[in-house]
Amino acid sequence: MDSKRADHIADTIEELVFSGKYENGQRLDEIKLAEHFNVSRTPVREALQKLVLSGMAEQIPRRGVFVRQPGPVELLEMFETMAELEAACGRFAALRMPDDAVDRLAEANERCKDAVRREDAAGYYLENEAFHHEIYRGATNSFLQNEALRLQNRLKPYRRVQLRFRGRMEQSLAEHEAIVDALRSGNGEAAANLLRDHVTVQGEKFHQLIAGLKN
Repeated sequence: MDSKRADHIADTIEELVFSGKYENGQRLDEIKLAEHFNVSRTPVREALQKLVLSGMAEQIPRRGVFVRQPGPVELLEMFETMAELEAACGRFAALRMPDDAVDRLAEANERCKDAVRREDAAGYYLENEAFHHEIYRGATNSFLQNEALRLQNRLKPYRRVQLRFRGRMEQSLAEHEAIVDALRSGNGEAAANLLRDHVTVQGEKFHQLIAGLKN
């Protein structure tokens, strides 16, 4: 129960950061947060650690936990790196992923489709995460998988906020379907290019993301 509460608290704090309630560099007061959420300090402490692990907050010894948002250049660099990691995973997975793993990937995408029908952005993100994890595993390269998971976790709040943009869930779903087809046919270059484009934020999309973080 505490773990679910901690997840909810961490997600809510992310939303408060994006809405401007908490500013970059602001201290996240454990006692005040426990009062705000009407819980003990234990799930709040766990939530803050989740934010620290994801990079949304920074823990400074003997001072506390503070909001930590990357600047536009750092954020763009992280997305560029994530796009290349995903492309590498897709290239390897096209050659190494067994049929039953591709079937699991397609099933994850069906769950994404159900979330789109429900207009459930939060549910879509969870199934989208499972979709990408299947590809990381399918690459059968544990070092690459761990690096992709680490950066995906770091970018989680920013990838989630993109789903607020009009039509983004439907676009993402269509991109998933093309990725599944490329992996099923064993086309490594197509899978790599599709995944790179799927993750890359550029031009108008990036400006939308930055604006979304400020509004």
